[in-house]
Order: sequence, then C-alpha cells, then structure tokens
Amino acid sequence: MVQKRPVGLDANQSFPEERLQLIEKILEPFTSDLVDVSPGLSVIEAAILNIGGREVTALIGNGVLFASSVAMAHSLGLNHSPTQWEIPQSEKNLRMKIWWALLIHDKWLSLAHGTPPLISTTLNDVPKPLIENLCEEGASSERVLKSTVYIALVGLTDVLDLHLRHVHQLRNADETRDTTHLELALNNWVEDLSDDIRRVVIRGTNLKVPGAANLRLSYLTIRLLSQRIELEAEKRIREAGDSRLLNRYMQARRTAEDILILAQELEPQHLSDFWLPSSAFAFSTTVSFLLRCALETENSTSGLVQSSSLKIASDLLSTLRSHKEKFAWDLGDICLAQHSEVVEKLLAITPPEDPSAEEPQDFSSFFMADDAFMDQLFPSLWDPLQNVW
Repeated sequence: MVQKRPVGLDANQSFPEERLQLIEKILEPFTSDLVDVSPGLSVIEAAILNIGGREVTALIGNGVLFASSVAMAHSLGLNHSPTQWEIPQSEKNLRMKIWWALLIHDKWLSLAHGTPPLISTTLNDVPKPLIENLCEEGASSERVLKSTVYIALVGLTDVLDLHLRHVHQLRNADETRDTTHLELALNNWVEDLSDDIRRVVIRGTNLKVPGAANLRLSYLTIRLLSQRIELEAEKRIREAGDSRLLNRYMQARRTAEDILILAQELEPQHLSDFWLPSSAFAFSTTVSFLLRCALETENSTSGLVQSSSLKIASDLLSTLRSHKEKFAWDLGDICLAQHSEVVEKLLAITPPEDPSAEEPQDFSSFFMADDAFMDQLFPSLWDPLQNVW
C-alpha cells in the first residue's frame, strides 16, 4: 500500500495547512465512498440515487459524480454483457439494471445540460432489458406493465442517443446533413411498442401506469428535438418566408402544444408519479423554443403579442405555476424561474392602435444576429442546445 506523504514534508510541494484542512472538511462526507480503494456496485447505486435526487442545475456536481460512476462501472465491467458468465442470474440482472440506469441518466442529463454524453454505444454490449430481467416468474400483470414502460424508456433513450450524436458531432458550419434517419428512428420506436404503451405515447391515455406520464413527456421532448434539428437544417438553405420553412415552424409548434396539453391534463396522481429529474428541462427548452419561434416568425409588434407561440408559452407557464401552488410540484420550477419574467415583458408590449399603419419589423434579424445581445435583454432565456446548432 502506498503511504501518504506527511503534510509539510516538502515545503515546495505541500499545500498550506489551512487549505488542506478546508479540502479535508469538504471531502469528509464522501471519503468512505468516493475514495474507497475498492468500490463496489453499492457505491454506484448510491451515486445514481444521489444524481437522480439532486438539483439538475448542479451541472458541475452532477457531472463529476456521474463521471466517477461511469468510470467505476467500466472498471467493474458493467459495460460488458454478463449473460454468458458463470454467476447467479440475480447478479446478472443487478449488473445490467445498474448499467441501464447509468445509460438513462447519461443521455437525459446530456440533453438537459447541453453537453456530450459520456457513454459510447460502441464500447458496451449489454443487451436491452427484457421482461424476465425485471419481473419474477408469475409476476402480476400490473408489474409486467410497469416493466414494459421501463423497457420502452430504455429504447427511447437509444433514440435520444442517436439525436445527441448528430447534434454534438463536430462539422463545418456550412455542412448540411440528412436528418431523415432521426425521424425514422423515432417512428420505428413507436411502431415497435405494444398497443398499451403506444396509446400512452401517442394519445396520452392510461397515464395512471407508473412512469407513463414521464414516458409521454420524454417522447414529446425527443419529437420536438428532432423537429428543431430539421428546422435548423432548413434555415441554412431556405429564405425566411419560404413555405417549407414555415411548415417546419408549425410542426414544431404543434409538438410544443402537445407538451402543453400533457401538462394541463396531469392529475395529482400523475404529479406524484416517477419523473426523471432532467425532465424539468423539457418545459424550459419548450418555452425557450416558443419564444424564439415567435421572434423569428413575426414581423410586427401586434403580431408578436398575439402570436400563437407566445400564447402557448404563457399557457404552459400558467399551468406549471398552478401545479406548483396547488400540489407543490417542483418539476416546473426551472422553467418558471427562467421564463416567467421574459413572457411577462413580451405580453406587456403595447401594440399600436392601428396595426395596419405599423411598419414591418424584422424580429428575426434583430434576434438572430447576436445571441449574446438577446441574453443581455432577457438574461434568463437559456437554451442548453442553442450553442450546438
């Protein structure tokens, strides 16, 4: 065992004693876990629970803890399929469940924070979950249905990973790439779902199943992401008033409206159900997109104030505020904190008495010319993916 060097042995290399005491005080609660010379599966499980329960705005804290968990998972071989190993089936299932949990958190935190994912699909061969991995023999139909929702979430996470690789892949600014495969991957995922889960995803019915509401929101989030990718691709080759570009705006706005409808239809039992903490950013990025959509498509003050994009954003904020006040639902806190003041400022704009006499204004060029200027005007308008387009 390597012995620790005594404090102050080398005056040129040792930290001041006060700084060492401060560092030791900070690390003291985590010493037995994160500095363990031989971490086990329980340490990774504890880290996953910590990440799943922490504030998703703690980007640095979550990033460091999650990166450590992924590194430990690789060192313990969790990225390898244990199906052929000579170990009990219960241990095989445990190893795979931990890996699936890491995979889900990795991709959805990546989307929430606007950072590339840590886990590469080419460096693991863990199979996709099956009912027999999650349920004991003779399990109730209710338990099987819950497991089916989880399996669908893992499959949707793979679709998200495909979108993230497209978004974060380095390329020339003028390079255009086909995005058909992204839409096809999402449609194929929907086609492969069972009838019960397909109704949850497409129509938003039967949300009483644990995890169903989160799955529906996750699906709509990826659908909006896919449409935003297509929209940004169209912007590079179309003029501002092109009908094909306007159609892309309307498709994405319709998905944003579906997110609003889902939020409005949530009942108390749904609000107290399972939600990925990173899902909080689904509402925030939706409102951010709607505001950008309004500014880019309207050319008059009256049109901006009366735009459907701004109305959907306002209604979504009102719904989230109602859920918070009535049921203490905190998943909308980030969205409310970032965008309430912005929407109020836009709605407070007074249009001219005679809209026909108003000169056309190019809100698009005003806004898109310099994102930093928009950030100064509305400092809370933060979109984690805006810098990767």
